[in-house]
Amino acid sequence: MSAKYFAEHKHRVTVCDKNTNLVIPESYEKQLGDKYLANLNQFDVIVRSAGIQPSVILAENPGVESKITTAVDEFLRVCPTNNVIGITGTKGKGTTSTLIAKMLQASGKTVYLGGNIGRSPLEFVDDIQPNDWVVLELSSFQLMDINHSPHIGVCLMVVPEHLNWHADMAEYIKAKSHLFEWQNSDDVAIFFADNELSKEIAHSGAARKLPFYAPPGTWVNGNMITIDGLEICTTNDLKLLGKHNWQNVCAAVTAVWQALQPTTPGEIDRVKTAIRDVLTTFTGLEHRLEFVRELDGVKYYDDSFGTTPETAIVALQAFENPKIVILGGSDKGASYDELARVVVASSMRKALLVGEQAGRIRAALEQVGFSDFTPGGKSMSEIITNARQHAQPGDVVLLSTGCASFGLFKDYKDRGNQFKQVVQSLV
Repeated sequence: MSAKYFAEHKHRVTVCDKNTNLVIPESYEKQLGDKYLANLNQFDVIVRSAGIQPSVILAENPGVESKITTAVDEFLRVCPTNNVIGITGTKGKGTTSTLIAKMLQASGKTVYLGGNIGRSPLEFVDDIQPNDWVVLELSSFQLMDINHSPHIGVCLMVVPEHLNWHADMAEYIKAKSHLFEWQNSDDVAIFFADNELSKEIAHSGAARKLPFYAPPGTWVNGNMITIDGLEICTTNDLKLLGKHNWQNVCAAVTAVWQALQPTTPGEIDRVKTAIRDVLTTFTGLEHRLEFVRELDGVKYYDDSFGTTPETAIVALQAFENPKIVILGGSDKGASYDELARVVVASSMRKALLVGEQAGRIRAALEQVGFSDFTPGGKSMSEIITNARQHAQPGDVVLLSTGCASFGLFKDYKDRGNQFKQVVQSLV
């Protein structure tokens, strides 16, 4: 999309990619193969794809830092509206971004949703009007080297992740801090009150700081979600599973309230109604604690998007039922010690261990005295067959691996789709 955008804006475009079989439009020049990063200083602007570490570019092209941009940074530079909300954090970004977008739409606003959630903001930048709203889910990969910040920034819970891509945790935190670094005193920085890293990241710029999940702002008072003392709905009214989603809800409510800033009784009631309508109907995104099917009294849930131990923990804590959990995959540099302790305390019937991290997870489980684990299998069909053999009526079979998917599966989507396909085929 970046190449198309710059070409449509009358730039000469050269596509650089290691894949020599990449199909390139004839109007673009190309630099393909092993030398695709060579001599990049010849270009006026270097548009970095989010998955490419800046250090990889700079290793072959020292001194080109000032030329590097990204689709997100270009969007923030040229966006025709100041009404931009950026959301970052380790997990929950997609859910929170979607909630915010739906709440704004329910309030009568024209809203564009993009970023890490799947749509490049450069796809719609030329369609935006000055009063429209833009909601961007932003990963550390996209934030590594941006030089602009949105009007409203939101930082959810932050824990170690992507340490196989980032040089260290400090770099991961610094990348997320860029979302707030360029904000001014007219902007708003929203952060998770119970997470010190979230607070640190949001305090990187000059914006007004606003915590969520703590009084007197947006928090859960008993079982009532409130903002500034105004009752929105109860947690029992939510369709999203798990207490971790209470954080996402509070973050979204805080952001929308700051965006719309209702003051009169009529405005407050309209915004409150719009927010409540979304919270009581939105069931979640695909592969996030997604209910797949109930068969023989056993419920199957796809949480393949959860690729860290922390996300597996909150998924386990979302269910009181006895569980068969599928754990394991490829390495992201995380520790499984806390996950093992939660497994012990989570009414676990059996843990099925898969992928290259099965040995490390097994060692962590043994360290805390848990022995109800078994190899899961080498295909999704085999994994589900094993899960079904251990499950009893009233149980939950949960795909929440705590690991990246590469190895047995292409990515988390492939893993989740295979899980759903096999589960739906059971008879």
